[in-house]
Amino acid sequence: MPTTRSYGDACTIARALDVVGERWALLVVRELLFGPRRFSDIRRGLPGASSNLVADRLRELEAREVIHRRRLPPPAASWVYELTPRGRRLEPVLDALGEWGGELPRPPEPFALSAASVLLYLRGAARPDPAEPPATFRVELRTGGDVAEVWTVRTGDGRVQVEPGEPPRADAGISTDPHGLNDLLAEPSTLDDHDVTGDRAALRRLVRSVQAA
Repeated sequence: MPTTRSYGDACTIARALDVVGERWALLVVRELLFGPRRFSDIRRGLPGASSNLVADRLRELEAREVIHRRRLPPPAASWVYELTPRGRRLEPVLDALGEWGGELPRPPEPFALSAASVLLYLRGAARPDPAEPPATFRVELRTGGDVAEVWTVRTGDGRVQVEPGEPPRADAGISTDPHGLNDLLAEPSTLDDHDVTGDRAALRRLVRSVQAA
C-alpha cells in the first residue's frame, strides 16, 4: 500500500526524503531520467521490487508531482510515466549519488544492473576528446528474455548524450546486455568479443574515454 509516513522534521532534507526517501523511489526516478517509460519497462529495470511495490511508488511520486502519467498517441497508445519539471530537478542529485556510490563495493553476485543505470554511468564517466568529430551510436541492450531496448548515444564537444530509441543514423552499433556493457566499460580491450557493427574504432574511442575519466 502507498505510504504517507513522514519524518515530521522541518529540515529541507527531511522534507525531501518525505517525498523520495521510500525504498525504490529514487530508483524509479532513475529509470525515468532518459525519458518516458511504460510500467513494464520500469518494472524490468527493478527486478528486486515486486509489481505492487513499484505501482505504489509510482502512485506516491505522481501524487507528489514528481512524475506524471500520460497516454502516447496512436499507433502506440500505451500509458507511460515521465518526470515532471520538479522531478527532473532530481537529476543532479542522482548524478551526485552515483558518483559517491562509485566509491563503495559492489553487492555480491548475482546483482541487478538496469540499462538506465549503466547508461547513466557511461554518460557521467566518459570524457570524449573534444577534438574528435561527433559520433552517434546505436546501443541495443537485452534486458530479459527476448526483450531488447534500443538507445541512442551521441558524442560531441567532449560530452555524451543518451536518449531512448533508434537513432536516424548511426556510425556504429553494439548489441549486448547491461552487464556486458558494464564489463566493456571496465575493460575496453574486450570490444572484439561483442556484437559490433559499423565504425569499430569510433566505438572503441567512446568506451576508452571512460578509462580516461
